[in-house]
Amino acid sequence: MDAALLFDPWSPGFVADPYPAYAELRARGRVHYYEPTDQWLVPLHADVAALLRDRRLGRTYQHRFSHEDFGRQAPPAEHEPFHVLNDHGMLDLEPPDHTRIRRLVSKAFTPRTVEQLRPYVHRLASGLVGGLVAEGGGDLLTAVAEPLPVAVIAEMLGIPEADRPLLRPWSADICGMYELNPPEETARRAVQASVEFSAYLRELIAERRKDPGEDLISGLIAAYDEGDRLTEQEMISTCVLLLNAGHEATVNATVNGWWALFRHPDQLAALRADRSLLSTAVEELLRYDTPLQLFERWVLDDIEIGGTTIPRGSEIAMLFGSANRDPDAFSHPDTLNLSRTDNPHISFSAGIHYCIGAPLARIELAASLGALLDQAPTLRLAAEPEQKPGFVIRGLKELQVELG
Repeated sequence: MDAALLFDPWSPGFVADPYPAYAELRARGRVHYYEPTDQWLVPLHADVAALLRDRRLGRTYQHRFSHEDFGRQAPPAEHEPFHVLNDHGMLDLEPPDHTRIRRLVSKAFTPRTVEQLRPYVHRLASGLVGGLVAEGGGDLLTAVAEPLPVAVIAEMLGIPEADRPLLRPWSADICGMYELNPPEETARRAVQASVEFSAYLRELIAERRKDPGEDLISGLIAAYDEGDRLTEQEMISTCVLLLNAGHEATVNATVNGWWALFRHPDQLAALRADRSLLSTAVEELLRYDTPLQLFERWVLDDIEIGGTTIPRGSEIAMLFGSANRDPDAFSHPDTLNLSRTDNPHISFSAGIHYCIGAPLARIELAASLGALLDQAPTLRLAAEPEQKPGFVIRGLKELQVELG
């Protein structure tokens, strides 16, 4: 059986539970060519962890090659607003630009800045859960999982409260482009969202230049190092990246995590009985049902994986969801074990592109999980959830819950 028959990211059945197919892929080899997306699938933890740190791979190739030199076609001209926005963010840049931008962003996005948000995050989580409890239940996604990280990153950036409802729709439309072989309608929506989001941020940045505050946008404007400053486009792209990455994964990690807990009542009972499990529980839920299932890299110089040469110009798709269930890296990987301490999951990536927002995501996940355990100790599933169709950014359409 070839990879195309095992790996089917457009099949609802596969998206609902890709893990048996991953096990087959791991058993059949370290790398598999997948013709529908013209990519090489890498399913093993050791390989994914190594490739994330391998400088022969890149999130972009344009720092070294033209599209023509690399054997690739330039994106259609009508997609340009999306690519201008996406390609100036540090997630899609390589050194030296990545190094410069990450260094400047780190000056504003410090551990102290993140830690100062902890009381705000806990108050917000408690209030959102209180609202859900007052209603006797509802959709955990729209009541808690979604508003919490959106509000936190918007608060950090200094986006006025009245404007925050704009953020999630823009983000969802832009993130549609990260799915495999997105259709033209998805691209059209992403371009429109890119234009609107960029225009909004350009105006907000201009206001902060005139009247700086304590927010992250003001910090990005002020960030200065060795003669370097962020350009306006780099600032806009950084804000969008922080907003998109700062909540898409957290929203899905929250609902995927609770869906896993409801299917493992023994583990949920253990967590309810022992709050000291909270920190390992967050890591285990991120591992067990990974919100970002696949991450791509371009091959900048020929590499070899398991005796297979992958030539320059190829694209590799690292299967995070598979790597996080690899028995060579995790004991009993298909078992949800909230007390697991040896947990080298790669849900936040690794290497130079390791998620800059990982500490904030951990605070948010622990805060919402803790608030739900405290205020809704009898929380239970009210209806079987349905998966969203996306595979790369994988989550549920809703998660209906009720109080027992």
